[in-house]
Amino acid sequence: MVYTIIVHLVAKAEHIETLKAKLVEASQVYSKDKETISWFVHQSVQNPAEFAIIERFDQESSQEEHLTNPYWKTFDPYVKPLLTKPMDLRRFEELDTSKTVQVPEKTWSATDYTF
Repeated sequence: MVYTIIVHLVAKAEHIETLKAKLVEASQVYSKDKETISWFVHQSVQNPAEFAIIERFDQESSQEEHLTNPYWKTFDPYVKPLLTKPMDLRRFEELDTSKTVQVPEKTWSATDYTF
């Protein structure tokens, strides 16, 4: 099961380019960690101050390698002052899409939900 962490960050307007550079550097470092499948950085097309990091690991325990990387000690203290609010970090397990699934028939109507 692939273990995924998705982090959302919002840069202060004057630090967008600085944060972008730091995140690209972090991706280059962390992508080399053992048991890291991928470490991608994304920038919003609607708001250039918004970034997302998608970290994919072999399993949950694989993030230990990431957290013990000496770079980690420098990352947070550098990045946090560049942000408008704390990082929003969420953890997921990737669904297995290689198997055939049975999708139930629709038994609801368009009026059954509200947003």
